[in-house]
Amino acid sequence: MNLKSVMATFVLGTSLVSGGAISHAEVSADAEVKEAPQFIKKNFDVKNVVSENAVKEFFKANEKEFNLKVNKDLKLVKSETDDLGMTHYVYERVIQNVPVANSKVVVHTDQRGNVTAVNGEFHKEAPNKVRQLKEFNKNQAVDYAWDHIDVDREEADKVQESEIGEDFHTLTENSDLVVYHEDGEYTLAYHVELQFSQPYPANWQLYINAETGEVLKSANVVHEATGTGTGVLGDTKSLNTYAYNNTYYLFDTSKPMNGVIETFDNYGGQYSSLPGYYVTDSGNTFYSERQKAAVDAHYYAGEVFDYFYDTFGRVSYDNQGADIRSTVHYGNDYNNAAWTGNQMIYGDGDGSKFTYLSGADDIVAHELTHAVTDTTAELIYENQSGALNESFSDVFGYFVDSEDWLLGEDVYTPGVAGDALRSLSNPNAYDQPDHMNEYQNLPNTEQGDWGGVHINSGIPNKAAYYTINSLGMAQSEQIYYRALTVYLTPSSDFASAKSALEQSAQDLYGSSAANAVTQAWNNVGLY
Repeated sequence: MNLKSVMATFVLGTSLVSGGAISHAEVSADAEVKEAPQFIKKNFDVKNVVSENAVKEFFKANEKEFNLKVNKDLKLVKSETDDLGMTHYVYERVIQNVPVANSKVVVHTDQRGNVTAVNGEFHKEAPNKVRQLKEFNKNQAVDYAWDHIDVDREEADKVQESEIGEDFHTLTENSDLVVYHEDGEYTLAYHVELQFSQPYPANWQLYINAETGEVLKSANVVHEATGTGTGVLGDTKSLNTYAYNNTYYLFDTSKPMNGVIETFDNYGGQYSSLPGYYVTDSGNTFYSERQKAAVDAHYYAGEVFDYFYDTFGRVSYDNQGADIRSTVHYGNDYNNAAWTGNQMIYGDGDGSKFTYLSGADDIVAHELTHAVTDTTAELIYENQSGALNESFSDVFGYFVDSEDWLLGEDVYTPGVAGDALRSLSNPNAYDQPDHMNEYQNLPNTEQGDWGGVHINSGIPNKAAYYTINSLGMAQSEQIYYRALTVYLTPSSDFASAKSALEQSAQDLYGSSAANAVTQAWNNVGLY
């Protein structure tokens, strides 16, 4: 298999908790092959749920409803009270204190302590106990992961010292013990994450059997997209820059964040050390042809930061003020852009299919929304959850660039007017379904677009189009942000997304808005 080819493409078209050792478990024959996420909304009898202990009592009183024992099957991760006064208690689903991979259970309460909804991945048929056996540690699991992807770790971890005294590591590694689940079976595994920018953009997610070392699943889930300065389209932009030793850098410290927005040029091409070299100018006027892609990457990264901060109070993609780093001129005629898990990479295009990909603000917004999703809902990049991952990025791309319903039109086929990569208003025009009766059941493989993440996203995109037309952009963007950051969980499918958006609309604007969301999804065949 060509390992580079498993990157999810925009054009075609994520630290765990360690615990006790567990091995493969036998599950009864009537267990669900893949449990669908649930969204339970009803009048629960328990009142005054205003603390962690009160939530425990709630679970005890409703044990038959959820088939969960709160002290054994759940572990509180956090509780947050939002601007509406609602509190959300987020739990990990655990087996013998080891978290089940890609699973959350969330209890939502109102200001009076009433439980308004409970949603997530309950795993009601998961085994209560499994035999404990672990043959190697998490550091060894990382070694297995490197062997599997066949990449030289030293090459991926090159360190570059910048002109202003900062060192840049291009590698991030994480390894933690989880319970991996697939086809009704639960197996102790190490979840290994390898993120790097060279020798190719990568955000590898691997699950390695903790007893045998077998790689149970692996995928490179890079979300690809496919002073003053002059941008790609010839427009002049004001830029926030940084002066040092009579040189100006595309280095923005003006945002209300802990980090910075910084932009680099990958002068050496695809295989040179990333992030590359700072884009500089002696006169603080970035007007050269070489600088155009960097001007747009820098400016639009700031625009997307401003959008999320001004609209939702979110401080960078992780809400913790993380650096937003971009590298332009990546590769040779590279017809894509990528969020690698720690930075953006933009190709120049081949001049025919694409021009400089940083020249489209909706593409920049699309990719940075993937980063927001990675730090909130953590939607698994496959099948319906993956299509939702893509769709939410498309929708927020529209919110940032709402002049039309098209995505990527500013840089796609520069010699052809009026076309684009996708359309929210007319997915069929770009070979996407816009109704469930056109849903494509594709295999969860590279050739199958990981279950159609870039294809079936047309259905939720069309639901968003109906929602925005009904409620307007101001209400719709708040509803979509709340659904993404409060209600969606890793395995959410289209039905879960409908419920999450309905509940978000109800929370924010009442029943009429919720009814509009319901109708929007009814229009695309989700009843």
